[in-house]
Amino acid sequence: MASIPSSDQLLSIGRVQTAYGIKGWVWLYSNTAPTTNIFAYTPWYLQVGNEWREVKVAEWREQGKGLVLRFPDCHDRNAAEALQGAVIWTAKTNLPALTDGDYYWSDLLDMSVWTVDGQLLGKVDSMMETGANDVLVVKPVAGSIDKTERLIPWLPDQVVTAVDVANRRLTVDWDIDF
Repeated sequence: MASIPSSDQLLSIGRVQTAYGIKGWVWLYSNTAPTTNIFAYTPWYLQVGNEWREVKVAEWREQGKGLVLRFPDCHDRNAAEALQGAVIWTAKTNLPALTDGDYYWSDLLDMSVWTVDGQLLGKVDSMMETGANDVLVVKPVAGSIDKTERLIPWLPDQVVTAVDVANRRLTVDWDIDF
């Protein structure tokens, strides 16, 4: 088996939610769009707590509005339950190449978030999908203007005025009291 790539070469593409049935199947949350694209980005590296291993998918299918799958070494509900919360990673090189100026959502994580007038709000901790628009979850860091966690709508050219991937910096037009 090949070694696991370093963390800066990996991208989280999904996670195991809960067990499904009694034969080792699990519900899958996919970070890809469409959700079934997750199966195109192989090999997968499964992180269960501090353990990492390369995994293959024995079988998968759409189930209602979600996805379920079974790993080859997962044959019963107990084995499936042991995988709950496991994060699924793939090498960034498995993803399609981007054109200049484009980036993946994962590239935004840990970026510093600054207001247009130069105040540090914190770093991007995560992203939320809300239906209307996606939302940046910005948590304070050393040097932030305060200790407030902020939810900032992902509205390019309106709220998010600049994305500088090379310097790991987002600029937002956002009222700090909001």
